[in-house]
Amino acid sequence: MSSPSRSNRLRVLWWLPVYYLFVVAAAYFLQNFLLYHPRKGTPERFEIRAAEVGLRPWPRHMHNYRGWVSESPTERSRAAAVVFHGNAGAALDRQYYIPALESLGCRIVLAEYPGYGARPGSPSERTFVEDGIETLRLAYEEFGAPLFLIGESLGCGVAASIVGSGEAPVDGVALITPWDNLPDLAQSLYWFLPARWLVRDRYDSAANLRDFRGPVAVALAERDEVIPPRHTMRLYETLPGPKRLWVFPEARHNTWPSHPDAPWWSELLEYLLTEVPDP
Repeated sequence: MSSPSRSNRLRVLWWLPVYYLFVVAAAYFLQNFLLYHPRKGTPERFEIRAAEVGLRPWPRHMHNYRGWVSESPTERSRAAAVVFHGNAGAALDRQYYIPALESLGCRIVLAEYPGYGARPGSPSERTFVEDGIETLRLAYEEFGAPLFLIGESLGCGVAASIVGSGEAPVDGVALITPWDNLPDLAQSLYWFLPARWLVRDRYDSAANLRDFRGPVAVALAERDEVIPPRHTMRLYETLPGPKRLWVFPEARHNTWPSHPDAPWWSELLEYLLTEVPDP
C-alpha cells in the first residue's frame, strides 16, 4: 500500500503537464494582450491634447487621421520622416521626435496604428503593415523625397515589414532598439515555453530588410531589459546596404537619449541624407 505522501506526489506529477499545457494555451490565445498595449480615447480628447502641444491631425481631419504633424513646421524641409512608435501608449506620447528633428529640417509625421489612439481597428502585423503602406504613400504625395522611416521598438518591426513589402517609397530607415525577429525574441524571453512556435505576428526584420539597399541606422541600448542587445546586433549584422550603429552606454529600453539636444539626432539625419542612393 502506498503512503499518502507518495500518492500526493504522484498526483502533483500527474497534474504538472496539465498545468503546463494550460500555460502554453494561455500564452497562445492571449499573445495580443502581451504584445499590444494601446492607449485609446475619443477623437475629441486626442485632438485637444494635440492642440495643447502644437500638433494637428494628419492628413486632414480627425475622422480619417493617420497621425500627427506640427502646426508650424520649418519652412524649408530637407527631408520627411514617418515615425512608427512602440507597442504601448499612442503616437502623441512620442512628441520628442518633432523638436529633435524638425529643428534640423526634417518634417515629422507621428503615425498612429489601427486600434490605437482614436483610430478604429485591431492591432496585428497585417493591419499595421497594410495601413503603414498607405500612410507612406500619402506622406510621399504630400512631402516628396527623401522620405525616411523611423521605428522604435515594435515600430522597428512595422517599419521593416513595410520596407519588405516593396509597396512603399522608402529612402532610408532608422531603427531604435530593434529586434531581429519576434519568434526568436519571444523564445529568449519566455524560454520555458515553445514560444517560437506560438507567435502569430512574426515581424521578421532581418528577412524584411535583406534586399534593402538604402541606408539603415540602428540605435542599441546597452542595458536594454526588454530587447536583449544580442537581438539588435543580429539584425545589424544581416543588413546588406549602408549601415551605421549607435550604442548608448548604460541606456535601458526606455532611457535612450530622446531629448531634442542629444547630438546623435543631427548625426542620424546627416547620415541618412548623405547615404541616400541616387535616383
